[in-house]
Amino acid sequence: MIRQAAVAGQFYPGTAQELRAAIEGLVDREVAKEEVIGLVSPHAGYVYSGPVAGATISRVKFRDTFIVIGPNHTGMGKPFSIMTEGAWQTPLGEVAIDSELARQIRDDSSHLEEDTAAHQNEHSVEVQLPFLQYFKPDVKIVPIVLASASADVLKEIGREIAGVASRLKRPVVILASSDMTHYEPQAAAEEKDRQAIDAILEMDEDKLLERVSGLGISMCGYAPVVAMMAAARELGARTAELVKYQTSGDISGDYSRVVGYAGIILKGVSPLAELARKAVEGYVRHGQNYKPAELTAEMAEKAGVFVCLKRAGQLRGCIGTFEPCWDNVAKETVDNAISSATRDPRFPPVALEELDDLTYSVDVLGQPEQVAGIDQLDVKRYGVIVEAGPRRGLLLPDLEGVDTPQQQIDICRQKAGIGPDEPVKLYRFEVKRYE
Repeated sequence: MIRQAAVAGQFYPGTAQELRAAIEGLVDREVAKEEVIGLVSPHAGYVYSGPVAGATISRVKFRDTFIVIGPNHTGMGKPFSIMTEGAWQTPLGEVAIDSELARQIRDDSSHLEEDTAAHQNEHSVEVQLPFLQYFKPDVKIVPIVLASASADVLKEIGREIAGVASRLKRPVVILASSDMTHYEPQAAAEEKDRQAIDAILEMDEDKLLERVSGLGISMCGYAPVVAMMAAARELGARTAELVKYQTSGDISGDYSRVVGYAGIILKGVSPLAELARKAVEGYVRHGQNYKPAELTAEMAEKAGVFVCLKRAGQLRGCIGTFEPCWDNVAKETVDNAISSATRDPRFPPVALEELDDLTYSVDVLGQPEQVAGIDQLDVKRYGVIVEAGPRRGLLLPDLEGVDTPQQQIDICRQKAGIGPDEPVKLYRFEVKRYE
């Protein structure tokens, strides 16, 4: 079966050339891609919600298959509907259904039923597809449409989806299609949406449902979002991040009656951050140096590494190496993670009872390059090394409270004991941050 495009020429341009051009103006091809397990993306007309959808999908490191879950706006078909055969058509071509995965999800689910009627004229899944095709023309999907249901039912659907993906060892991204508050004044919409977004960022499905019901939040896709959150947690998601929020008023200029749009990504812990955690816990609990059984590609490189620990959002230790001391990033990470936990002179050693409260980030340093002046620095993109003879001070990029290159330089001078008027050499470097 070919599911024909129902809203091409309405919600998004109707020709391939116009559609591709529109998407190119909404996405960011330069932004770093991340290992995303689940996401929330809006589904209104591209002129209104496209900037949020584009910014969000741009952050995703693509998998072969996306499970796209939308709400049922039409009232047609089964309440919990899945399509397992055929393809969906858009002006950019056909998107094949991942039949093997879809059939297994249907067979294992207590709620999902084979159905095409719910999908026939439903736009919430369709409008996501051109963004997926733009980045990966051969992407496959599992289309699911959900009606309203209890928390228990929605979470069970999510867990069933995750169970099949895990058993089949199929890495997937789960996309929940939803707009936020509908047709309220800007201030009211922003306040209600903030409450819903905060619940998603806390990855608390019950809190989201309580706020949607208690505050009367007209979030059309809360059911897909709850199912996605439950599935993503089962698949290893541990953190959520708001990528972008805006309303239709930000486009039209009419703030009297707006619709809200939020783009949110749910991520797991990267292998390098997990390595840092195991290194610290192994040393604090047992006095042992952790050795990974195998090295991922980023672990096998040779580079300087900084490992930072936080507790309740506050720095708890951060130590690293300007240049590599070991023959791979894995060893560099283990050594610096233990040092951050036990040898940072600003903090006492990490205690056993603190381990469950720590979060980890690992910065792998790129090769430093000397720059002629401060105008070649960028506080978000580049870290800085300030050098005067044998004294060197280093500061990582994109740190909270550090807003200008001059602040970076001043902090580096202080760290290295370099006076404010001493001549220095400036170096910049990029980092890959793993959390």
